[in-house]
Amino acid sequence: MTIQTEQEFLASYDRRDYDAPLLTVDMAIFSVLNGQLQVLLIKRPNFPAKDQWALPGGFADLTHDQDLMATAYRKLVEKTGIASPYLEQVASVGNAKRDPRGWAVTILYFALIDFNAYQHQALAEYSEWVSVAKAQDLALAFDHNELLSLALERLTNKTRYTALPASLMPELFTLTELQTIYEIILGQSLDKKAFRRRMIEAGAVEETNHSKIVGKRPAQLYRYALDSFDFIFPRSLELPRNKEGEDKQNNELSD
Repeated sequence: MTIQTEQEFLASYDRRDYDAPLLTVDMAIFSVLNGQLQVLLIKRPNFPAKDQWALPGGFADLTHDQDLMATAYRKLVEKTGIASPYLEQVASVGNAKRDPRGWAVTILYFALIDFNAYQHQALAEYSEWVSVAKAQDLALAFDHNELLSLALERLTNKTRYTALPASLMPELFTLTELQTIYEIILGQSLDKKAFRRRMIEAGAVEETNHSKIVGKRPAQLYRYALDSFDFIFPRSLELPRNKEGEDKQNNELSD
């Protein structure tokens, strides 16, 4: 039979003629707690990798999920009980070795969640917030150590040139509190005056008529003033060099 039209081709097409990989989404869900950047991990209840810690995620539902973002949001709500104000696709990773069940592709996302808004659900998997430093030292299931590194790199890079960390703030906050969130994510201290000028001049924050006592003095309260947390600043944050970096630069200049 000679196929003459696309309709005839589609009517006779059988997608089972070609192998299809396992398709999942995995998520690095970050928050800040006790002065540390945290990531949500689950302990897998079933094989493969039973009882190993892993990033939350799961298979795409080809019947009900309209697209990959729908899968990601569905899994996010299942794992945390809340919808993040920010969810971003980081990378697509696929090969024949990452999952013992067969050739597998995962779409990696990262999310930021205000820990105070997180409410623990009775989930099928045991979940726990773990400091990123501790999580990186664990032997996570599958290739999730590499996925976590990719998500963390994206988060720190976005923190340098966007207002993304403001999504972790309550409605009203001091600029010192906002700066602290930036410093926790970046793992470095920032110049107070430069940070304050950056936020105000870009219009990322606005003063309110409220203040609160910090120590013995009142501190001005601000609110986030833009429509999107993905606002891009004109310039990236200039991070202070450590002593080792300064010595290296001085040596290079003297060579």
